[in-house]
Amino acid sequence: MKKIYDVIIVGGGITGSSVAYFLAAAEVFDGDVLVVEKDSSYQDCSTTRAVGGIRQQFSTKENIQISMFGIHFIKHIEEYLSVDGEAPEVFFREGGYLFLATESGLEVLQKNNAIQRELGAHIVLLSRDELAARFPWLNVSDLAAGSLGLRNEGWFDPYALLQGFKRKARSLGVTYVEDEVQDVECGDARITGVRLKRHGTVRCGTVVNAAGPRAAQLAAMAGVDLCVRPRKRQAFVFACRGAVRDCPLVIEPSGLYFRPEGPHFICGRSPQADNDPDCLDLDLDYRQFEDELWPLLAHRVPVFEAIKLNSAWAGHYAYNTFDQNAIVGPLPEVPNCLWANGFTGHGLQQSPAVGRAISELVTFGRCCTIDLTRFGYDRVAAGQPIKELNVF
Repeated sequence: MKKIYDVIIVGGGITGSSVAYFLAAAEVFDGDVLVVEKDSSYQDCSTTRAVGGIRQQFSTKENIQISMFGIHFIKHIEEYLSVDGEAPEVFFREGGYLFLATESGLEVLQKNNAIQRELGAHIVLLSRDELAARFPWLNVSDLAAGSLGLRNEGWFDPYALLQGFKRKARSLGVTYVEDEVQDVECGDARITGVRLKRHGTVRCGTVVNAAGPRAAQLAAMAGVDLCVRPRKRQAFVFACRGAVRDCPLVIEPSGLYFRPEGPHFICGRSPQADNDPDCLDLDLDYRQFEDELWPLLAHRVPVFEAIKLNSAWAGHYAYNTFDQNAIVGPLPEVPNCLWANGFTGHGLQQSPAVGRAISELVTFGRCCTIDLTRFGYDRVAAGQPIKELNVF
């Protein structure tokens, strides 16, 4: 391995590998790229433990645009990630998202829908009667409406997309190394190199922080207190004998989500803010399913009263405690360190657009396709959050 690279990407998960691909694929970029990933098996990686959804149903313009490119990327993946004529198979299922609202949440649902449709997303509002007719297994007694994605929403295999990015990036000359960053070296308000546990110091022109839940650790090495924390999220797999046909990914007013997974279902819910500590373990707490989720499932879908829990897993969000939106771009204090963090559970679906944006910032010094200037760190320094209402 060389001792100097034009760009070092810390974190080889979905975001870091997307950045690596878009840099290496850019005709105007001819530099060397190194990706540092601490675990090349990706066993505990946020990417491989994600539920795998992609949607346009956000409240923020940039998030909608980001995911619209994401779905284009997924649907045309052969144009981007083919190697020797072979494209990765990511098993995309266009099942849609269904956001449900009670009367108190109806106005927000309507405002979000207007923004989504204005930007070209194929989202329709359904009344309570229309929900009942379309989804007869759904209890609509306490609902006012629902917002359903008719096209370009669903779920896919996170690991397959990650491996597709990585395989393509390596075919274009990107170097991957299994190692850990122990410190960064700085001079004249710039990072001049990173010190790796096994390979020593490697010099660089630009560093990309794509370290996900551990992003704040890397930031602290550069003297920055980054508002991104690791937060644990659990997913539960259960079986149901009753008929729940044509089920989209449903998000109900309590924050509970569920969707089909083969013959079974996946469900989960983010914990309450006062019970959501920083956490890097992957221990499971089955009480969440038994005490919280099962009653909610049975209320919303009556046949879910008789279900059987099959399995469960935990993963981590890179949770932006400031406003739950991504931080994309340079820090004023360290302009040659670019940040791609704080996705708060949206990193998988946002990875194609963010990878492209970071590559544009490296190459041109600005975002050329989707303008993500508002997602820069300046908003954090200025105390001006961009609140995304559709976080779950």
